[in-house]
Amino acid sequence: MPHRSLITIEHHIMMQERAHPGATGEFTQLLMDIALAGKLISRDVNKAGLVEVLGSTGQLNVQEEEVQKLDEFANRTLIQSLDHTGRVCIMASEEDSKAIEIPPHYPCGHYTVAFDPLDGSSNIDANVPVGTIFSIHRKISKGPRGEEEDLLQAGRKQVASGYIIYGSATMMVYTTGNGVHGFTLDPSVGEFLLSHPDIMTPGRGRIYSANESNYHFWSEGIRNYIDYIKTVDKASGRPYNARYIGSLVADFHRNLLMGGVFLYPADLKDAKKTSGKLRLLYEAAPLAFVAEQAGGMATDGQSNILDIEPRSLHQRVPLFIGSHDDVNDIHRFIAQYDDKKDYLPRQ
Repeated sequence: MPHRSLITIEHHIMMQERAHPGATGEFTQLLMDIALAGKLISRDVNKAGLVEVLGSTGQLNVQEEEVQKLDEFANRTLIQSLDHTGRVCIMASEEDSKAIEIPPHYPCGHYTVAFDPLDGSSNIDANVPVGTIFSIHRKISKGPRGEEEDLLQAGRKQVASGYIIYGSATMMVYTTGNGVHGFTLDPSVGEFLLSHPDIMTPGRGRIYSANESNYHFWSEGIRNYIDYIKTVDKASGRPYNARYIGSLVADFHRNLLMGGVFLYPADLKDAKKTSGKLRLLYEAAPLAFVAEQAGGMATDGQSNILDIEPRSLHQRVPLFIGSHDDVNDIHRFIAQYDDKKDYLPRQ
């Protein structure tokens, strides 16, 4: 086998394909299409201040969040990279209210793609790392074109998921259910090269990532957990260190490599988000697949994220994701202090 620094993402995907007879060239090329879109987005993110793509468009997306110019560019780039290839039957984006159908003059393939085109984009003006999150399922509907039911599948049925982080370096991290592998973009040759093979997250970390400004809107169990990990017990590795960027991909990526837990609980701060803020299809499920394949865990506080059956394209869920033992601790506090049916704060 060649030295890992010489293994391109295409070479790596093809090696995995040969090891799994059920894999197809169509699937391999789909992952390469996403990698290409990532390169294009990375190019514009890295020169955003020079090409006047910083700032807001003045519009709100389906989530009622302000659309950044780079959101719009990343969304368009992903759609245009995937809609004509004959590998995708239907798509969904965090930026679009409805499923994105393949134009009738293009062929349909056997896979669906759901994506958050630019997670954390509200931080882009401050030069904070942002990222693209993606999820791939197999088509299950019987018709010739894709349907919404193809997108509304549990995370457990994903055939691949991952993210591309645009920071000091651009990295693509993905899993096909056979471990987690990370690739760093070498801009001098325009290739993603294997830099982090077989990523495994520590069973317990010493980092917690949460927006503690919402502390008083959380349930008793979540508040007690936060208080617990801030107490001093050197034998147990406490207190934990607080590290919160406010860009999910960046927080998750750091904790994946170093160990720790990311929390975005349900709260009563916003009446529209009492079921959580993060989207199941575009954020929680794809990152949960990565976390589990790296030895970690992801739940909504009661159920494994990968087992939740989506009811709608933009369904929101609470998210606790990271090192296995840390997520289990959160479950313990929720079970001890919160109502078994839910764990929202009492009004």
